[in-house]
Amino acid sequence: MPLEFGLWRVDDKPVRVTTRPMRLEARLEELIEADAEILGRPLLLIGRQVQTDHGKFIDLLGMDVEGGLCVLELKRDRTPREVVAQLLDYGSWVQDLSNEQVREIYATYARGRGLAEELDEAFALRFGGSPPEELNSTHTLTVVASEIDAATERIVTYLASGYQVPLNVLFFRHFEDEGRAYLARTWLIDDAEAAVAPAGTKRRAKQEPWNGTDWYVSFGDEPGGRSWDDARRHGFVSAGGGDWFSRTIRSLPVGARVFTHIPKAGYVGVGTVSGEARPFDDAVLIVDGASRRMSDLPLQGGYWPENGSAVSASDTADRREWIVPVDWERSVPREEAFWRTGLFANQNSACKLRARFTIEEVSRHFGNG
Repeated sequence: MPLEFGLWRVDDKPVRVTTRPMRLEARLEELIEADAEILGRPLLLIGRQVQTDHGKFIDLLGMDVEGGLCVLELKRDRTPREVVAQLLDYGSWVQDLSNEQVREIYATYARGRGLAEELDEAFALRFGGSPPEELNSTHTLTVVASEIDAATERIVTYLASGYQVPLNVLFFRHFEDEGRAYLARTWLIDDAEAAVAPAGTKRRAKQEPWNGTDWYVSFGDEPGGRSWDDARRHGFVSAGGGDWFSRTIRSLPVGARVFTHIPKAGYVGVGTVSGEARPFDDAVLIVDGASRRMSDLPLQGGYWPENGSAVSASDTADRREWIVPVDWERSVPREEAFWRTGLFANQNSACKLRARFTIEEVSRHFGNG
């Protein structure tokens, strides 16, 4: 069941804000296009009313930070069977889109809205970096509705949980208070359980669910830059140099278990996040049982990207190095990094680690299983 919640105004005594049926469902498409943040997940819209090869039109098509496609279909007045069947049909078409076709969809959308940016520029503006070389490596299917009924919930849960179809429902609660209207959103299936389908596969391999704890971290150990020896000795992971690099590592929650990987080397450590991400100048680490400002520690690496702020008054990008404290369960020097064919690797500084094979193999190697 989706999470149900109420809303209260507490200026004086608690007054419950009235929930009313949303008669704006036809407007949801415009509201989402006007500000995709309403979805609660970072998304770049690349198409609206996108025509498929089957003569149907996808309400909204988006792209996530990893280049995966997100199909959004409004329920409107259709039955659960109709809207879910439509989404599955769209998924069968979306999965085979090539890089060139994805770019053509965006170009058509941009021309229609009078946008001058190419896809690469729009992606950089939205996410702070370049899109991956391979677009549409995954896709998700989302029903957007003002309300859901029991039949929709049963069908979606059956397909998503039983057969790992990348299907979910995002529905909105509509509140009114003293002449003002508010929207609140709720996902039917928690993100930790939702599947993401690989694109271009005729037969769907079951997407492994996230266990809610394990994260992958890419640590850029480079001469003149951050140092893995520092990270091992003082207990941290870090990323920076731009929003693209630091955004994901800033999302690491306290208590997360991180599997740390050095690109082109392998896995070098497993540990538990012990504090929130902070910029280098504000970072405090526990060293030999005492709190120490990271800037006061003897460090081999450099953590001051020109130095940690915008390079000019007109440059508002956050280029600071962000530090996340970690209690290492086991870590090894770069020279002893563990790698074997089939292990997970990703270009993001941090992401949820769903790959059971990687979790088991790295844990076994480091004695954390």
